[in-house]
Amino acid sequence: MTSFNRRKFLKAGFLSSAIFITSGCNIISITTPIETLKVMQNDLFPKAKQMGIDTSSYLHIVFHHPKITKEDKKNLKNGIKWLNEASQKAHKLNYTQLAPHMRQNILKHISKTRWGDIFIYNVMSYMFESMLGDPIYGGNKNEIAWKWLEFEGGEPRPKEVYI
Repeated sequence: MTSFNRRKFLKAGFLSSAIFITSGCNIISITTPIETLKVMQNDLFPKAKQMGIDTSSYLHIVFHHPKITKEDKKNLKNGIKWLNEASQKAHKLNYTQLAPHMRQNILKHISKTRWGDIFIYNVMSYMFESMLGDPIYGGNKNEIAWKWLEFEGGEPRPKEVYI
């Protein structure tokens, strides 16, 4: 495998890679970023799922986009890890395994911390971009969010995904 292909492979694996949830030196759980972000979408935007909006395909693009800094990508991955660690500390379960009301409590709890507030803000920003962006990017399939907002996309529309 050439180094270019290896780099592409490693980048593609970000959202499907495992995040190890630790307590001290012990690994207490494993999750994936995409699994956590899908559940967060449902918790932060419950109507999005009902409308058929799924931001996960857009998030794959975000993590490949050269304009998204390595630091931003690292902060997002750390936020997912810390969210799950907070969930483990409070309930001995990953965030995705909690009942909806428990997940809301965890989100309220971490939103009172500096890292949690920034993390939730960033996740919501990417999700809004996904829902309101051009359908070619995957989050606004069939212009569903545009129709909901009675919005018409600008012209010319992109012909391919810009990465």
